[in-house]
Amino acid sequence: MIFEGLPTTPRAEELVDKAFSRAARAGRAKRGHEAQESMLRTAGNVLSDNLENVVTSWPDFDFDVDPFYYELADAIVDVDRLRQALSQVTWAGRQIEDLRDEYTTKIRNSDVDTARKHRKQAFARMADVMDQIGDDLRYVGDSRDQLKGLPDIRPDEPAIVVAGYPNVGKSSFVNRVTRASNQIAEYPFTTKGVQIGHFERDHVRYQIVDTPGLLDRPEAERNDIERQAVSALEHLADAVVFVIDPSGDCGYPLDVQIELREEVRELFGADVPLLTVANKHDRFEAVRAKSVDATMSVTEGENVETVLDTAVDAVGYEPDLPTRDGK
Repeated sequence: MIFEGLPTTPRAEELVDKAFSRAARAGRAKRGHEAQESMLRTAGNVLSDNLENVVTSWPDFDFDVDPFYYELADAIVDVDRLRQALSQVTWAGRQIEDLRDEYTTKIRNSDVDTARKHRKQAFARMADVMDQIGDDLRYVGDSRDQLKGLPDIRPDEPAIVVAGYPNVGKSSFVNRVTRASNQIAEYPFTTKGVQIGHFERDHVRYQIVDTPGLLDRPEAERNDIERQAVSALEHLADAVVFVIDPSGDCGYPLDVQIELREEVRELFGADVPLLTVANKHDRFEAVRAKSVDATMSVTEGENVETVLDTAVDAVGYEPDLPTRDGK
C-alpha cells in the first residue's frame, strides 16, 4: 500500500536536539575556526537532510497516488493541509541550508571569538526556523500515523464491491468465495473491519471488498467523512454485488433494501454494473418482481460460484496480454 512504508516523522525539537548534539561532538575533535565551521556544517546538514527525507518519503499526490487512495486519504486527513505542511518543511530545509552557507562564510572571515558568536547566532536562527515548522511536522507525523494503516487495496486489480444492509450474508459470501485468502483491515472511521478477499479466474486476480459502515445504510445516515470514503470507492469498483435478504430476517424489510439498492446504483452510475443477488434459497418467491439478477444460499453453498462467475462477467476485465513482438 502506498502509505504503508512512510517512516516516523520526527518532531522539530527532536531534530534540533539531534543536530546540536552531533555538532558538539564534531566540534570537540577540532580547534579554532575549524571547530566552529565543523559544528555549523554538521548541524545544518543534519537538519536539512532530515527535513528533505521527511518530504521525499511521501508520494506525489498529483502523479503517484491513485484517485481511490487520494479520495480516501482526503477523507481521513486534509490533503491540502498536508501538502502545505510538506511545502513548509521544504522551505525550512532550504532556509537552513542558506543559513549554513551564509555563516560558514562569516566564520571564515572573522577571528576565533567572533567566529564562535557567528556559530551561536546561526544555531539560534536555525532553531527559530525549526520552531516555525513545529506544527507542520506534527501534522505530517499525525497524517502518516493515520494513513499508514489503510487497507491494502490495489486499484490496478479488478475489484468487486459488495453492498447491502447488515446481516444479509455479505461477509459470509466474501468468506466463502475467497476462503482463507480474505483479510480484515481497518478504516480509521469505521467501527468494523473492512473485509478484503481475493480470488482468481483465468489467471487474473480479483479483489472483493465488503465495507461495513459505508454501503450498508442510506446516504443520509453517513457523516461527511463516510460520504467521501464512499466517493473513493467509486474509483475502485468495477462491479457491485448488492445482496438482499428477501426474508427480512436481517431486520430490514425487502422494500427498504430495494430503496438502498437504487441509491447505491445511482451512486456508482451507469458505468459500473450492479448485480442484485438474493440470499436464502427458501425465500426467493418474494423477489421475483424486484429485478433480481441471481439467487444463492451461502449457508447451503447453492449458486455461490455461479454468482461469482456472473460478477466476473459483469466486470469484463481484459488483461493486457503481450503480443508476439513483446509489445
